Amino acid sequence: MAPQNTPEFDYNSTRNKLILSEYGRNVQNMVKYIVALPTKEERNRYAQVVIDLMGFLNPHLRDVADFKHKLWDHLHIISDYKIDVDSPYPKPTPESIHLKPAPLRYPHQRIKYKHYGKTIELMIEKAKSIEDPDRKRHMVQAVANFMKMAYVQWNKDSVTDESILSDLFALSGGTLKLEENINLNRVEFRPNNFPSQNNNNNNRGRTNNQNNRGGGGGGRTNNNPRNNNQNNRNRNSGGAKKY
Repeated sequence: MAPQNTPEFDYNSTRNKLILSEYGRNVQNMVKYIVALPTKEERNRYAQVVIDLMGFLNPHLRDVADFKHKLWDHLHIISDYKIDVDSPYPKPTPESIHLKPAPLRYPHQRIKYKHYGKTIELMIEKAKSIEDPDRKRHMVQAVANFMKMAYVQWNKDSVTDESILSDLFALSGGTLKLEENINLNRVEFRPNNFPSQNNNNNNRGRTNNQNNRGGGGGGRTNNNPRNNNQNNRNRNSGGAKKY
């Protein structure tokens, strides 16, 4: 029995790898065709057509500064830096394209009181360098108020002015302090009293069930003014905490 010739199928696994997949295989084949052209005049003419096509396929590049330069760089990259054309921009090199950035240096600083943060320490150092006594006093008071606000964000139970002034004295190395008769600003902590979405859904379903259970006459209405006043009193008791 004679062997049968099986057709050869063109699978993506047998094709060359796409260098820039956002332009597609047709553009890559066009660039490959331009590289094989014999004269530079033909290569320049066809390269300009491909550049226009690449800009049409990726209109978002028009919002990028100097997008023509980026298109010409992509043309050289797709050709594996083998295309010989008169580009209006310098020809890129593989080293400049695949250049890795320098490792990011993370700060290694020890913060004495982490609930105040590093900004407080910088503000204290700035206040220590002020020579004008009146301006320095206002700066120290502003730093103390900021420390109290930062403290309440971490500890929502209680905070006293004495503890804030003691921390300020310790952070400044015993150089900054306020007068005894000066009170810091009152800081309000407002808890999140809004119910979650799940609670709203549960309440909505429970209300509908009660209405359905009531039949044609609907659910019962609480007309007792004593209960209403008690509910309003309980609702108004959960206000903001002040320190």
